[in-house]
Amino acid sequence: MWYTLDNNNKAIAATSVTEAAKWLDENLERKVVKQDYIGDIWISTVFLGLDHAWPKGNTPVLWETMIFGGDHDQYQDRYDSYENALEGHKTALNLVKQK
Repeated sequence: MWYTLDNNNKAIAATSVTEAAKWLDENLERKVVKQDYIGDIWISTVFLGLDHAWPKGNTPVLWETMIFGGDHDQYQDRYDSYENALEGHKTALNLVKQK
């Protein structure tokens, strides 16, 4: 249910919530995948560390993009890989830029 990342940004199941919390605390900069501002609109993509897949048992969903501000405020999408999170971030940027 809780995950960390290896050096290639691949998810590794943590043995406990304590292990995951310690990793996140020691690797805060790795939690942020990408963040951009377009005017006063903030687009943020991060590693969550906690599996958000539903139903459980599917591929873990561990990354999330959100838009804060503007016409798409609170837009959210989640991903099952670092690479998909990067693509999702680009999609969110393009959504904001379309305005």
